[in-house]
Amino acid sequence: MAATHLLGLLLGTEEDWSTAFEQLLARAALDIDHGGQRHRFASERITIEPFNLRAQPRYALVIDRLAHWYYVPREWLKKVALMDDVYLLNNPFTFQSMEKHAAYCAMIRLGLKVPETWLIPYKQPVDNVRWPYTAARYNRSFDLEEVAEAIGYPLYMKPFDGGAWVGVSRIDGPETLRRRYDESGQRLMHLQKAVDGFDVFARSLSIGAETLVMRFDPDRPMHDRYQVDHDFLKPSTGAEVVTIGKTVNSFFRWEFNSCETLVKDDEVFPIDYANACPDVSLTSLHYYFPWAIKALLRWSVFATTTGRPMGVDLTPPRWFAIADSDRSYSEKLGAYRRLADDYFSAEQYAEFCDRHLGHVDELLVEFVRSGEFDRLLVDTVRSTFPSHEHDHFVAHYRGLLAAWADDQA
Repeated sequence: MAATHLLGLLLGTEEDWSTAFEQLLARAALDIDHGGQRHRFASERITIEPFNLRAQPRYALVIDRLAHWYYVPREWLKKVALMDDVYLLNNPFTFQSMEKHAAYCAMIRLGLKVPETWLIPYKQPVDNVRWPYTAARYNRSFDLEEVAEAIGYPLYMKPFDGGAWVGVSRIDGPETLRRRYDESGQRLMHLQKAVDGFDVFARSLSIGAETLVMRFDPDRPMHDRYQVDHDFLKPSTGAEVVTIGKTVNSFFRWEFNSCETLVKDDEVFPIDYANACPDVSLTSLHYYFPWAIKALLRWSVFATTTGRPMGVDLTPPRWFAIADSDRSYSEKLGAYRRLADDYFSAEQYAEFCDRHLGHVDELLVEFVRSGEFDRLLVDTVRSTFPSHEHDHFVAHYRGLLAAWADDQA
């Protein structure tokens, strides 16, 4: 008897990774014998429409890239998670934690080296008739410059719910502090101590049990921020960066997330690790794009084939017991890593991939070298860059993807 698992893609404006995922899944034509049953797979883009709360969805798993800002699909995701056991990337019940603030609090509670961070009130009043009375009676006046001095310059002002570097400003002194705060309007902001003079900026992308750590340069243009550099971290430091990402993800039940860390003098400082819609575009990831598509396929197939239950409940006491123990920092990280690997079924996942998906590596190289992928690359460049830059960037990305394919040999 065969079961066909339908993988749903809940999308906004993205066409590149989703098309690559669909094409790779079709090429793989997977037919897996597991648990006394054959498992096959198909994908479909999900449309948005009215839904009956008792309706049975057709999807076994949904990769969500939309519900962090669009509430209709968000509520549908909650329904299919609670009522129908649909597996989701990501957990819709933790979007509030993805506003950065709760994620900072949780990881500080676990003892991670999050830089000194303060939350400051709105500059402009919120649009609510209760605001004037509440503010007059309960809001305490404060000296913004005193807060900044307590943190220490330089620092960063950034939205508590930010993303894509929008609204992030480096603050070197009182004048810039006042100007940026005036400009913040009704956005709730953090002030965070800068890790000045850091050695390297590492950005890790996690998909299920897999994490890839990449060198990142936020000061470069978007197409050149991810640097192709395979040995930029010491092995022990790289392992710590991976552990921090896996700790964040397993704590909050996130399975599709990115984590930004700064490394200085062999210490790792996590600065941003709550991303409801991490960047997986071809024009950003370039050389690393095939890894992301393969990881998405492998985790989706593993989760649906094995009947992995969707984790919607958090278990903070297990983590806090480690945080409150008298173990050293490295011992705590080791304990967190064991909890994370257990949550992601790391050993079972590796065995499953070796047994059932080993051929996907070679298949992916063939796909990246194919005319089908090249057409996707050209279409993506044409939809992303102005016409006078098309030839330049087509050649640029062809070179990077060809280098990736050659490196797999």
